[in-house]
Amino acid sequence: MTLVECVPNFSEGRRPEIIQAIRDAIAAVSGVVVLDVSSDDSHNRTVITFVAPVERAVDAAYAGIAVARDLIDLTAHSGAHPRMGAADVVPFIPLEGTTMEQCIALARELGERVGKDLGIPVFLYERAATSAARENLADIRRGEFEKIRLELGSSPVRTPDFGPAKVHPTAGTVAIGARPFLVAYNVYLGDASNLAVAKDVAKAVRGSSGGLRHVKAMGIEVDGQAQVSMNLVDIEKTPMFRAYDMVRMEAAAHGVTPTWSELVGLVPERAIVDAAARYMQLRSFTTEQLLEHRVRAASNEGISLSGFRAAIASSNPAPGGGSAAAHAGSIAAALVQMVAGLTIGRKKYADVEPLFRDMAAQAAVLGNRLAELVDLDAQSYEAVSAAYKLPKSTPEQEAMRRAAITAALIGASEVPLESARACAEIASLAAIAAAKGNVNARADAGVAALMAEAGCRGAAFNVKANVDALDDSASAHGLLEAAETFVGVASEAAARAAGLVQRG
Repeated sequence: MTLVECVPNFSEGRRPEIIQAIRDAIAAVSGVVVLDVSSDDSHNRTVITFVAPVERAVDAAYAGIAVARDLIDLTAHSGAHPRMGAADVVPFIPLEGTTMEQCIALARELGERVGKDLGIPVFLYERAATSAARENLADIRRGEFEKIRLELGSSPVRTPDFGPAKVHPTAGTVAIGARPFLVAYNVYLGDASNLAVAKDVAKAVRGSSGGLRHVKAMGIEVDGQAQVSMNLVDIEKTPMFRAYDMVRMEAAAHGVTPTWSELVGLVPERAIVDAAARYMQLRSFTTEQLLEHRVRAASNEGISLSGFRAAIASSNPAPGGGSAAAHAGSIAAALVQMVAGLTIGRKKYADVEPLFRDMAAQAAVLGNRLAELVDLDAQSYEAVSAAYKLPKSTPEQEAMRRAAITAALIGASEVPLESARACAEIASLAAIAAAKGNVNARADAGVAALMAEAGCRGAAFNVKANVDALDDSASAHGLLEAAETFVGVASEAAARAAGLVQRG
């Protein structure tokens, strides 16, 4: 099951019965889990965070918007936070195993449905925007409900993507989009007498005014206190601690000190861990040092398949093709085990049962090793990257750096070479399984052989990519020659298996 996060914001934070009705409508959709409901009386706003299977996320968001339309009247609404709709903004955020493209598709599907069935004008924003002028939510929402009501349809920026070119009389309009994870983070600067300071600090901090990239900020009064309200739209590039540091620095220039801060909704644990590591001045800290991280990894038997796919799909160079090749080989090994299990114990195949028992054991060993090589390949890349970053200011440093690079490249070549060897062995086992195993599982054996061949070829590509950077041509030639031998074995076995499957 692949999940997506949705964080709809509703223009109601004071009437618990309405908030509960919206929450219940969302939670009633099958497969939906509501993670958090955060309401603020001063903002008169509620943020609901839920996760849902991709195929049910639109239904859940639509259910919440429909209830908000019927129960919230913007003509009688007031609050510190800007708003343009009863359901004000509805973003989809990719989680493990889902992509931004899927979230964009969900935003457009929901927008079309809301515009058509609920009669609410819909603006697509952020990654789902249909033009650059519509990416920034603040630009779409400028003037809020009252001004949008007068200007809707008067310009491209004010023309909705879906629904009527006239605001809903009580529910207004809604922005629906797709975006990365956003952290809503507020810092308080004492009592309301510091409101002007909060506004100056917000201006200095927000990216649009020349402050921190990926930060949106405004200074407002909340419960008699001056607040710098921020949305951190990319905490990888602008982490929470950097936003707080700049708020504190800018406030200090006015003789003001932050009194406290708060999160609205949920936050990835890495954001808090990064802040703690920074202020404790922990060197070379990684999440592998967290007890809970290790416990979760052990209980989950490592990263989930959807998590692995998401890691591959990210812009990080590792895990990459080498890890994917090893993973393909591990799946091929699992298929060989499956074919063996469907053959062992069948009277028709009694004469080959010893062969298949041995085959199942071999496939299990190879599969387990390839699963380890998935991580080892990513680690070998990191070792190469670290070697290239070594200092080279002096001849001695340059010599040490060259030696480290050579050692790292050889290591990074040997890992995919081992993957290629294991994949070749699996392909050979799969060919035997196709020839002698349960005929009802012959296609599965064929798939195993093809995946093993693909894994072997992919691993060989990674061997070549690393040895091409080696100065030692003798070492490079030997590694390449071995990889090509394994590819030949895997290809021949895959061809045999495929032929058997085709003949039936």
